[in-house]
Amino acid sequence: MNILALDTSTEYLSLALLLDGKLHQREILAGQSHSQRILPLLRELLDEAGMELRDMDGIAFGAGPGSFTGLRIGCGVAQGLALGAELPVIGISTLLALAEDAIEADKVIACLDARMGEVYQAVYIKQAHGWQEVIAPGLYKPEAVPAVEGNGWTGVGSGWQSYASALQHGYGEQVAHTVPGAYPRAAAIAALALPAFMEGQGRPADEAAPVYIRNKVALKTSERLAKASAA
Repeated sequence: MNILALDTSTEYLSLALLLDGKLHQREILAGQSHSQRILPLLRELLDEAGMELRDMDGIAFGAGPGSFTGLRIGCGVAQGLALGAELPVIGISTLLALAEDAIEADKVIACLDARMGEVYQAVYIKQAHGWQEVIAPGLYKPEAVPAVEGNGWTGVGSGWQSYASALQHGYGEQVAHTVPGAYPRAAAIAALALPAFMEGQGRPADEAAPVYIRNKVALKTSERLAKASAA
């Protein structure tokens, strides 16, 4: 099975082709230039592999949580490509992708910096059949993240870089190792999407949708004034 995977949920742009088990990938620090760079980079990747979009069996994308703009770009590109090539799509959690990419870790606290003094976080344990979601993706203050049971956890993602002190204080010795520089990668998204595509879980392109979690990015002027008055 051939899968195209992409992620634009952070400042990184990550693309991957999983072609019958063989991986081709491109990753760059795109900043805010994802929309300008994703299609040329994809063309390079397809040319490298000697493939065309029509040779794919499905498209997987990082559905979120993450940057609002980045998620819209990733979902939109996946949707457009899938419509044009008549391919099914699957959205994969960016936090689950962090867990998948954590080498040799089977107990993961995946945490992305959500800006505005908050983090996106989910907790996973690896089982024989795949990852078990222990705590679903949510939005938290770093000092108020949900508790976990037991020790031997691995903390993965930019939240462990931006809010290391608060998170370490909250979990203490329960966390044995951290990978603070990790970001959601298309290779992990492809690996997670493969069994889902094989089981026929791909959806029509028009059903592709990002997962925001935070419903509101900015307050209206009246809301800011009200919040300031209440402080």
